[in-house]
Order: sequence, then C-alpha cells, then structure tokens
Amino acid sequence: MTTLLVIAKEPRPGRVKTRLTPPFTPEEAAALAEASLADTLDVVARTPARRRVLVLEGTPGPWLPPGFEVVRQCAGGLDERLAAAFAGCEGPALLIGMDTPQVTPELLTVDFTDCEAYFGPAEDGGFWALGLAEPDPSRLRGVPMSTPGTGAAQRARLTGLRVRELPPLRDVDTAYDAELVARAAPGGRFAAELARLAGVSR
Repeated sequence: MTTLLVIAKEPRPGRVKTRLTPPFTPEEAAALAEASLADTLDVVARTPARRRVLVLEGTPGPWLPPGFEVVRQCAGGLDERLAAAFAGCEGPALLIGMDTPQVTPELLTVDFTDCEAYFGPAEDGGFWALGLAEPDPSRLRGVPMSTPGTGAAQRARLTGLRVRELPPLRDVDTAYDAELVARAAPGGRFAAELARLAGVSR
C-alpha cells in the first residue's frame, strides 16, 4: 500500500496563509488554515494507506487525528523539505499539502501497478499532489517552488516515468480561492469557518 504524506505548517497567526491578510486578520487566516489542515488530515485518515505521515513545521495541536506519524520538516527550501519527506519513505508514496481541503479519499486512493508516478496540477501553476512508486528525492531537489512555473518544472522531473495525471485542484492562497474551495467542499470545516468569519463584522 501507499504511504500518504501531508506537508504542513502549524496554523499560527502571522505564519500561515499570509496572502489572506487582508481581508482577514492574521488570527482569522490562521483559523482558516487550521480548518483546511483538519479537513485534509480527516480525508487522509479515511484513505487506505500503509502509513500516514504529517511532515510538520511547528508543533501538533488538537487538530491532529490519531493514526499519524509526525515528522519534523528539515531545514532548507521547500524543494529540500519535500525531497526529505520522500526520503523517509520505503515503497510508493503520495504527498499533498494542507491547502486543498476539498480533496477526497477517492482522489488519494492511488494504484501504482501500471505507473511510476502521479501528478496533480494546481490551478495556480503549482501542484497539489505528487506520487512516486520509488521515492527518489532527486526528482524534487532544485525545482523552483512557489512560482507560476513550479508545476511545469516538477512535471518535467518525471520525464521517463509512466505518469498518471490527477485532476487539477485549486490551492487556498487568496480570499477568492477560499470562496471557490468552500463551494467545492461545502460540508467541511473550512467552509464552515469561512461562513463563520463572513458573519463577523470587521
């Protein structure tokens, strides 16, 4: 079975989802980040997996469900941290972030029988999921992160592998993204938190 990796930051005000500020305060942005992370971890917990690993910058909180190993993120750029997450795996692994609370167990239930990689593009030009049958860290090191070309650069690193494409998803970066993602997953904590904040007078 597959190891499921979630790379995340502890949802602390001023440290997460800074592009949501404004219109949200740092505390509100952190509350949205916590809801997004909780939704994501809940989906991963309900997905069949060999291991479930949270690769975390910060300290676990009450949002962490049982059944997860927690690994501290290494130092360095995001490419190095993603590479290290894969380096800690044996056998097939699929990595996602904390910014797509609309993800489902169906999307994360992958089968490497007839392929060697999975790639899930994000609508902002990045990627929301990366799966490797053989978790080779060199396929991530040196990829420029957080740019409009990140997804294309990472996809190019999979050249020579049989790759299955996952559907594009939207990351929550801006308030506009938050609205669209909440509509895509109206029953989740993220949508509920966004609705609660919409009723808070600023």
